[in-house]
Amino acid sequence: QVQLVESGGGLVQAGGSLRLSCAASGRTFSSYAMGWFRQAPGKERGVVAAMSRIGGNTYYADSVKGRFTISRDNAKNTVYLQMNSLKPEDTAVYYCAARTTSSGYSYYKEERAYDYWGQGTQVTVSS
Repeated sequence: QVQLVESGGGLVQAGGSLRLSCAASGRTFSSYAMGWFRQAPGKERGVVAAMSRIGGNTYYADSVKGRFTISRDNAKNTVYLQMNSLKPEDTAVYYCAARTTSSGYSYYKEERAYDYWGQGTQVTVSS
């Protein structure tokens, strides 16, 4: 089992940047494919970015392509979401998620694919 703790959220002006971090407990972080999801008020939670266990395969939602970057440091048990050129519509609670997988190169876009979730961190982008 793994526990996920997000950090790095906050209030930023449109056009600004934030970097979210998600620290995982345990010693098997490299066993997990990782994802970032977000939920805005009144909307369903949806995928923002996802990354394979190894191999560096990534997926981005169309709304964040070219602005957000997912990365991971397996030595630090941490996955990151670098968010640039933020827009007011990026305002949401951001969650990281982990999926146990034997596949080193698969990423997962569906919420139901993930086994573990963090508690979320609020990102607010002002216009």
